[in-house]
Parts: sequence; C-alpha cells; structure tokens
Amino acid sequence: MSGTALVTGAAGGIGLEFCRLLGQKGYDLLMVDLNEQGLTDAKGSLNEEFDIEIRTLSQDLSSEDAADQIVNFVKAESLHIDLLFNNAGFGNFGYFTESSWEKDRAMLQVHMVTTTHLTKLLLPAMVANGKGYILNNASVAAFVPGPLMSTYHASKSYLLNFTQALANEIKGSGVNATVLCPGMTKTNFAKANGNDDPNIKFNIMDSDYVAEYAFNALMKGKVVAIPGFWNQLSAFIPRLLSRNRVANMVGNIQRKNHAKRADQKAIKTA
Repeated sequence: MSGTALVTGAAGGIGLEFCRLLGQKGYDLLMVDLNEQGLTDAKGSLNEEFDIEIRTLSQDLSSEDAADQIVNFVKAESLHIDLLFNNAGFGNFGYFTESSWEKDRAMLQVHMVTTTHLTKLLLPAMVANGKGYILNNASVAAFVPGPLMSTYHASKSYLLNFTQALANEIKGSGVNATVLCPGMTKTNFAKANGNDDPNIKFNIMDSDYVAEYAFNALMKGKVVAIPGFWNQLSAFIPRLLSRNRVANMVGNIQRKNHAKRADQKAIKTA
C-alpha cells in the first residue's frame, strides 16, 4: 500500500500512532500540528523506523485560514493527498458561563470549520481519482449532550453528523469517509482540558489500539467506528433514554469531576 497521508494533530497521541501505522503501510506523510518541536521529534523517530517521505507543517488550526495554508503547502510540494485524517482537537472543561470564549472559539474552529474546509478542499480530487480516504476524529461524546463540556460535545456531534452525511453523498465514488468515536484514550487530552483525574477510569484505551482500529474501519468502509465494547455501549444506551435524562446523567458525572478538580486545586494552594 502506498500514497500520501495528511494527518492533523500528528505530533502526539492518536495522531502520532496513526502516522506510525501509516508508515508501516508504506504511506508518505504530511504531519501537521501547532507543536513544531513535537513534529520535529516525531519525524525523527519515524524516520528511524520507516523508509518513507515525511514532511511537517507547523500550523495553528484555529486560525481562519488554516485549511488554505495547509492546501497551499500541499500544492507547493506537489503532493497528492490520498488519505486525510482530521485528528486535531482539544476540550474545554467547566461551566459555559465561566469558560474562556477564546478557547471555545478556537476549539469550534479546529473541530468544525477547519475540518470541514480542509475536507472541502481535498475531497474533490479524491472523487475525481476514484479513490481516497477521509477520517474525522469525533468522540463518544458526540452521542450525548455534555454539561460542563457543552461546546466540546456539540462540536463532536457535528463531526458525527457531517461525516455520516458525507459518506452517504460520496457512496460509490471510491472514497471512504469514516468518523472515529473513541472514548477516553491515553493522550495529553484530559490534562490539557483540565480534567486529567476523572472519576471513571476503567475504560481508558491505548492510543495505538485506537489508531489501528480506526485504520481498519476506514479501509473496510465502515462509516462510524467506535473502539471498545464499553464505548459502543455508551453510544447505544442514550438511544433508549430521553435527551433530558441523558443530559442529567452526564451532568452529574461532570459536576463530580469538577468538584474533585476544585478540591485538588484548593489542596495545592493551601
């Protein structure tokens, strides 16, 4: 297998593990991330493992012209993108009235606008070529309203619905579109959004397992990919309950996590 894959959020976590898996499959890589040093380190590590072409691009995906900047780089390097993994993302944990608008805005831009725009710019060539792969990273959070992470859950729900609709539109074109919906995974995500010690921890997955599951689902043409039994159950149960009850259940869990974080901060500053 060969071709060129563009992966956002490629400097760590699921994105890096996906790049490693793609390297094993013989894909050349365009690794995109805000973390320039992380990209340099990741490229060095992957170059030691695989005989592939690796390009890196440090890009703030929360900027309005992020997708244009990436595609301009693709054109300047004369690349043909065969696989696009819109993986970059982050969360914002806390009450909406107290959270930073700038962080919310940046997150919505990364998850929804940049992902959609980048897909809009790269998908036509895949369809014209009769082959290609689009993978969008959502979350099991996409299936439920999420008090204390309201904008995060809403943005992931957008990715779920967008990808399902897109997959239907391009059916028969030779291009596969898959939405990955992982649960908690061993990455820096939880620490970055301020919820790194949740009350529910038994279902935390390794990022390399999630990456492999996502790749296999994408190659098989599966539209919604949910790794792990408990995550699949978490996505199914809300269908049996009212939206209001689900919101209350999630809200109760998140309030306990928020109170725990407040207690830990108080201890550290005491």
